[in-house]
Amino acid sequence: MPVEARLTGLVRAALPGDQTVGVALSGGGDSVALLHLCRVAGVAVEAVTVDHALRAESGDEAAAVATDCAALGVRHEVRVWRHGAVGGNLMDAARRARLGLIRDWAVERGIGVVAFGHTRDDQAETLLMGLARAAGIDGLAGMRPSWTEGGVRFVRPLLDAGRDELRGWLKAKGIAWIDDPTNENDRFARVRARKALAVMEPLGISAEGLAVVARNLAEAREALDAATADAAARVVAEAAGALTFDAARFAALPGEVRRRLVVAALAWVSRAGYAPRADAVARLAAAIIEGRDATLWGCRLRCGVLMREAKATASGAGPLWDGRWVIEGPWRAELEVRALGAAGLRACTDWRATGFSRDVLAVTPGIWAGETLVAAPLAGFANGWSARIDAPFHLFGLSH
Repeated sequence: MPVEARLTGLVRAALPGDQTVGVALSGGGDSVALLHLCRVAGVAVEAVTVDHALRAESGDEAAAVATDCAALGVRHEVRVWRHGAVGGNLMDAARRARLGLIRDWAVERGIGVVAFGHTRDDQAETLLMGLARAAGIDGLAGMRPSWTEGGVRFVRPLLDAGRDELRGWLKAKGIAWIDDPTNENDRFARVRARKALAVMEPLGISAEGLAVVARNLAEAREALDAATADAAARVVAEAAGALTFDAARFAALPGEVRRRLVVAALAWVSRAGYAPRADAVARLAAAIIEGRDATLWGCRLRCGVLMREAKATASGAGPLWDGRWVIEGPWRAELEVRALGAAGLRACTDWRATGFSRDVLAVTPGIWAGETLVAAPLAGFANGWSARIDAPFHLFGLSH
C-alpha cells in the first residue's frame, strides 16, 4: 500500500470525520505530519502549540508554527506555560503542564477530540524507559491509543507509523518542520532510550518490534483492568464519597488485582494525578486485610473504609469541590465549601439518620458563610443544596 494511503488510513480510523479535531502541534516532524495528514484525510482541524518557555528560541518557534498554520488556513493558538523555577522531573512537569494547557484550550474552543503525533518509535522508547525503572505491566504497555480527561478525548492516531516514515512523507511533499535541540540532549531519559534503540537495531530489537511487544502487554493490561473492575463490584461499596472494603474478599484477590484496586481507590478518593510508590500501596493493602487504620495520599483508612483525609480537603467557592464533588444550590458571593468537620456535624441534628458514620460525614462538603453552616447535603441538612460525586467509583479508573 502506498505510504500516504496507509498513513491517512490510520488517521481516518482514529479520528471522527464529522467534527473539528484539535491537533497538538509542536512544529516537530511528527505533529506537522499529523496536521497535514488530517487535511489530506478530510478531517477538519484546529491547532494549538504549547510554548514551554524553557528555551530562548521557543517563542520564535511557536510564532513560526502560527505563520505556517495561517498559510494553510488552519486556526491556531499558542498557549504559554507560565512557570517559575521547575524542581524535580522537568520533563514530567512539562508534559503535565502541556496536557493541562491543551485540555483547557480544547474546552474553551468546544473541541471534544485532540490528536497527538506520537509514533511507534515513541512507543518503543516508552517501553525501554519502563524497563530501566523496573516497571510493571502498566509501565511496559506503552502509551494508550486514546483516553479521556476533563471531558476531552485524546487520541494518538500514528502509533503504528514510524518516525522516519513520517519524515520521508514530509520530504516528498516538500513540507518543512522544526528539529527541537532537546531531542539530542542526553540529560533526558527519552533521548537516552532513543539512542539505545539505535544501538540495539543490529540485534534485531527494533522500534517496530518493541511497539508490538507494548501492544501485546497493553492487551494483557486490558484483561487486568477488566478483572479489577469485576473485583470492585464484588469487594468495594461506595457511599457518601467513601469506599468500604470487604476485607475477606479483598484478601482472596490475586495480588496484582489487589494492587490495582487500591491504586484506583486512592485515585478516586484523592484525585491525585499519580499513584504513590509501590511499597506504600502494598502497606495500605495489608492494612485493609488486617483491619488496621492507615493514611496515604490524602486518604484515610478507618475500620475498612477509605475516605478523604480531613487535612487534605480543599476549601473554596464554585460548583466542583475538592476535585470531585459537584455542588449545586443558591450560591451567594460570601459562601464557600469546606469539609463539614466536627463543628458542622454538631449543627446537623439529624446526621445519625443518614446511616453514615461520623468519620465519613466529617469530610463531606459543607456550605459555609464564615463560621455559620448554611447546608450539609449528605448530613441531613440539605437546605436547598445538593452534592454528588462527579464519577461513580465503578466508572473511574477501572475501565479504559
